[in-house]
Parts: sequence; C-alpha cells; structure tokens
Amino acid sequence: MKPEIVASSLPSEMGLTPTADGAEIAVFSRNGDRVLMCLFDEAGDREIARLPLPCRTGDIHHGFIPGAKIGLRYGLRVEGPYKPGEGHRFDAGKLLVDPYARLIDRPYRWTPELAAPPSAEIDTAPFVPRGVLTDIIKEPFLHKENAPQFIYELPLKSFTRKLDVALKGEQDAFAALCDAQARNHLAKLGVSHIELLPIAAWMDERHLPALGLHNAWGYNPVTFMALDPRLSPLGSQAVAEAARRYREAGVGIILDIVFNHTAESDEHGATISLRGLDNAVYYRHAHDDPGQLVNDTGCGNTLALDRAPALRMAMDAVRHWRRCGVAGFRFDLATVMGRMEDGFSAEAPLLSAIRQDPELRDCILIAEPWDLGFGGYRLGDFPPPFREWNGRYRDDVRRFWRGDRDATGALATRLAGSADLFQRERRGPHASINYLAAHDGFTLADLVSHRDKHNEANGESNRDGSSENYSWNNGWEGTTDRTDIVIARKRDVRALLATLFVSRGVPMIQAGDEAGRSQNGNNNAYAQDNEAFWLDWAAMDQDLIAFVARLARFRREHPAITADEFFFGGADGTADVRWLRADGEAMRDADWSGANAFGMLIREEERRILITFNRGREPVDFRAPDDDRWREAWRSTGEIVSAKSNGSAVFTLPPRSVAAWRSGDDPA
Repeated sequence: MKPEIVASSLPSEMGLTPTADGAEIAVFSRNGDRVLMCLFDEAGDREIARLPLPCRTGDIHHGFIPGAKIGLRYGLRVEGPYKPGEGHRFDAGKLLVDPYARLIDRPYRWTPELAAPPSAEIDTAPFVPRGVLTDIIKEPFLHKENAPQFIYELPLKSFTRKLDVALKGEQDAFAALCDAQARNHLAKLGVSHIELLPIAAWMDERHLPALGLHNAWGYNPVTFMALDPRLSPLGSQAVAEAARRYREAGVGIILDIVFNHTAESDEHGATISLRGLDNAVYYRHAHDDPGQLVNDTGCGNTLALDRAPALRMAMDAVRHWRRCGVAGFRFDLATVMGRMEDGFSAEAPLLSAIRQDPELRDCILIAEPWDLGFGGYRLGDFPPPFREWNGRYRDDVRRFWRGDRDATGALATRLAGSADLFQRERRGPHASINYLAAHDGFTLADLVSHRDKHNEANGESNRDGSSENYSWNNGWEGTTDRTDIVIARKRDVRALLATLFVSRGVPMIQAGDEAGRSQNGNNNAYAQDNEAFWLDWAAMDQDLIAFVARLARFRREHPAITADEFFFGGADGTADVRWLRADGEAMRDADWSGANAFGMLIREEERRILITFNRGREPVDFRAPDDDRWREAWRSTGEIVSAKSNGSAVFTLPPRSVAAWRSGDDPA
C-alpha cells in the first residue's frame, strides 16, 4: 500500500499517536513553512516516503496516516528560512527526531554533518535515530508516594556494568538493575528510593568523540520521552517493569530529568530536533539579539520553558514517566524551570503547572535549585511541595570536618534541619535533601584523599569541574600505601556519613560512597564511561557497607531525628535539642567559634539521644548528663554495640569521630 497522509482534525496528542486504523501526527512549528513526515522501511535504513503534513491549525501542523502500524519508523523535516541572525535555522536536509517520540531505534551520535549549514550535498538521515510508533500510556498513575527517607543516587550504566548477572544479547541496564544482586544490596542498606541519573535519550558532547570519550551520565538530552537505547532496547516498558519490581520491594524510583537544555548546544551545535522544528521558539535568545542563544546552563542553550510549546512538552514528558510508575522526579538546574524573561519566579508557568497537575499531586518533586545565569542560586526559594538539593548542607559539613574555624555553628544549623533556608516558605526539614557528595563532584573517598581536582582524563587540561570542593587529603595527595593515612581517610569517611544520618532532613548518598569507591580525584566524571569508573562490586568495602546500614537503621528507630520539624533549642524545659560543650555545659555564643567537640542532646518521648562530635586530632573527654544511664549505640570509629558507660558520665571521644548514645536500658 502506498504511504499517504490525509487531512484530519487537530489531534489531542502531540507527536505520532496510534489509533484503531492508523496514526495521528501533530508537530509544532510557528516559523516553519512546511513540515514533512519521513517514513522508513522496517529496518529504519531507507527513506521510503516524504510526505507534507496537509493541515495547519495555528502553529500545529497535523495529519493522519491510514493503516500505520506499531513499529513504524519515521522522522521529520521542516522547510523554512535559514536566518541565524533572526533565530531561524530551518534546513530540510536535516532529519529531525520527533520530540514526542517515545521510542527511538538507535542511540544519538555526534558527527559534524549535524551542525553543517544547509547544503544540497548534505542529508543527515544516515546519522540520526528514527522515532518508532508505540502505544502510549493514557491512564494516570495515581498513587500516593511515601516520603523519601533515604535516597540512593545512581548512574544506571556504571552501576550495572560490573554486576555478576550475565545478560544475553545487548546489554540491558534496566534488567540488571532488577537483578537480585542490585536489589539485595539496596535492601541491605535500607534505601527507600533510588534516584536514577537521566535515562532520556542523550548525545555525546561534540568534543568527546575525538578524545575517545563518551557521556556517562546522560545530562545532554535530545528527546525527553524516549529511553536511551543504550540502557535497554525495550524503551518505556523497561522503566515500567523496574518501577513495578522495586515498588513491590518497598523502594521508589526517582528519575533525574533535564529540562534546562538539549544536546543541540550552542550556535555551532547540531540540528537534530527542536532547533530544526523552531529554534526561535523552543530556545531562549538575547533580548536585543534574536540570533544569540542565552546560556544559563553552561551547555550552550537554554530551553524557553515559559513558552507554551516547551512547557507542554515538559509536562507531557513528566506525565509520560509518571504513568510508567516512577515515584517522582529530580529536576536538573531547576532554576531554569522558573525563569521568565525578567528572571526567576517561583510562580513561573512550568513550576505552577507541575504543582497543580492532578497526575503529579502525590509524587515526589526535587529541585536542584541553581543554574549558571544571573541570580541563579535559588536555594530555599522553590515553592512547596518541591524539595531541594541542599548544597549549603554539603559545604558546611565538609567545612566542619576539614577544620574551618567558623564552621561549627553552621554545622549545628544543618543538623537541625536548615531552618534558615526552608522555614520562610513554611516548609520543614524534609524539604532539604542532605548530601555530602553526588555525581557532580568528588566521591566521598576522594573528598578526604584529594585537596585538588584531577580531571586530566577528561581532555580539558583539568580546567573543568569545580575548583573549590572543601576537601582535604590527610597529608598526602591521592593514592598511598601509608597505613596511617589510609586509616585516617576511612575514619573521616565514617564521621562524614555519621553526620549525614543524624541530621534532620532527607539523607542522600551516591552509589559507591557506601563502599569506598574512588574516581582518583576526578570531580567531573561525566565523560568517563569506562571500566575504571564503573562501580566495582568485587572491591566493595563490606565493613563500610555494614556501617551505613547500621546508621540507616538507627535513623529509622528514632523519629526525633526523622521528624519534619526544625529542632527547637530554647532555654527552658520545652527544648527538643540542647547543644553541649565537652564539659557538659550548654554551648554559649562564644563557644561556637572554633569548637572542635560538642554534643547534640535530643529529647525523644521516653528517652534521650546524645550525639557527640569530635573533629579534633586528639581524644576528648565528654561529660554527659548524669541523670540518666547511657548506653552506646555506635561510634564511627568502630561499632561497640552494647558498651555501657561503666558507671561514669564521662565518655572519651576518639579523634575525628561521631558517637551516638541512648539513655535508659534500651538495647543498642
């Protein structure tokens, strides 16, 4: 049967949508003259038809394909002006991927032809994936999600590549994630949610192929609703199955979503989707220069999410993944989502649309509250129900354990839930996602082993990545066989982790930090998709894993730590926390500056909890309240499960340590 597209009424869905007797197609292009539908053979190798969409309703070009079947492979082309100075980059020689494609047949790959100006000699079809017609999930996934208690951030590829499971055929990272080895490890830790780095189809940055490198993280998306084929050939079905399997085990899946930019990059970048559909509308440009892309992301372009076409695309993408059963979303560089022409607003269209959408009402929403544009650091400014990555928590905890003189008071504020950041929006500590390290930066092991970044493997002469990491090396930069330094580093990692798990807020660790993983000082490993950077399951520090599991269990046992209220440290008997000096007296204002040791005494209904901190290099005698019997629950330097205070109210705090004590006769 000869392929054809016939006139139709305006479809309710964007993109290519199957019907009982064919498929509807709808594509946005305000400034394009004509949209062409390109149909390919079953293998996706040969273009067999190029058909103009016959209808236009406003800015939507649309039509109907009689007899279209699931599995149809297709692309788009748009005819229109090529006037870069006016923001228009139409080129019918560029095959475009439908931004609403829910499945693509091959990964994206960079090649210079994708960025070449229009030429009769260039057709990019050999270099571009095809969209694949699939069924769409229309039923909302209306499930009230449990609040996150312990988040585990993981890059899917590097997390699964060295698992013991043997997968037949093409590597399927989602199938590996569902294997018992991964699920048992997460269950042992007591994780409540896993947060997957971006899974939407992405492309390598254009400088990487020449260096023999590949994007390992996925923060360079092209199509927001299609799973990257390198993660699973099954597309959204793989995500839905993993979400189901993990939900049955009591663990939710949070997806990291990148709505701030695309892999089309700057003016020298590729034309593979939105740029070729309508560059002037989908991307933000300078007020006084319509040809100059705004770069609030540091990635070359910024999506104009306050405009209806981009906003609708983002909302449709979020709903698509939510209908696959995921528990929620973490939004990368989320300040962009609140940007309008005159700056950031918590009431910006996309943020408001997400907050009011019935399908998203009960899912988890987490913002990374900054971008690189003017006024881009917005920590504490996102409206409820958004939670936020708390970069201040990360930095203040690091500064305390590094030994910064003015950091002790700041640490107490973070331990108490960061009221200075979240109280003004009437949110509690659960709005704060507390973390010490994440994908973007040093691993926890490297944080205590490197004073400086070492990103030479990225091919940018160590210019990339943050230069201020509040890190320390314990007397030697990088790998060493010196036993004293190795012991000191392990001690510091445990003290950092202990601090995280006794803080109010939601703790998050990145994959491998519970097991001593190192990246040899690379604090920007986005381009390191190789064996040296994959999680080595055989080399995991089992003692450290057991310690993290114990910390998580201790936290679950004490609602006084997990409560969604800021600690109240008043002077009378109503205080739920008291800050103590090593001599057992209350901390005074003057004591905070430079204090190496202090205690956090928490009231919890029938008992009290005492958390002691000593960042000094020498032991400290700590006098605890003597009106209770105290039993040690754990100490970061070693687990003494049931050691009593042998009749004395004075405890010896080892150097560089955290310890937890419980009053009464409760077993540790």
